[in-house]
Amino acid sequence: MTRRLAAVLALAVVVAAGLAGHRLMPSSVASDVAGDALYAVAVYTGLVLLLPRARPLLLAAGAAAWCVAVELLQLTVLPITLAERMPVAALVLGSGFDARDLVVYVLAVVSALGVDGVVTRVRARRAETG
Repeated sequence: MTRRLAAVLALAVVVAAGLAGHRLMPSSVASDVAGDALYAVAVYTGLVLLLPRARPLLLAAGAAAWCVAVELLQLTVLPITLAERMPVAALVLGSGFDARDLVVYVLAVVSALGVDGVVTRVRARRAETG
């Protein structure tokens, strides 16, 4: 399986889990943290899909930067204004700033980077053994 195909499958699972959690879980700190973590993993996985040969640390830096930028954007009225016109925008841009989200994003991206590293090593071993 190619890295890009693996990223497509992983992204589909992460997005489905995020949407299911958004619809099915009651609003709480736990559901907020889970949603933030899945969002950050989706961003990392999306970057793997777009740039499969990029260095994982670069992908992680890009994913973390995107997530932090989106969170900081929530200090403005833009995300809420867009969400009023297109409700789906709230899923991408959020609705309100929460400093805790910044920590969750970074930890989730580091976790995604770790999983990516393990998967890459396993795939390399399998390729060596044929």
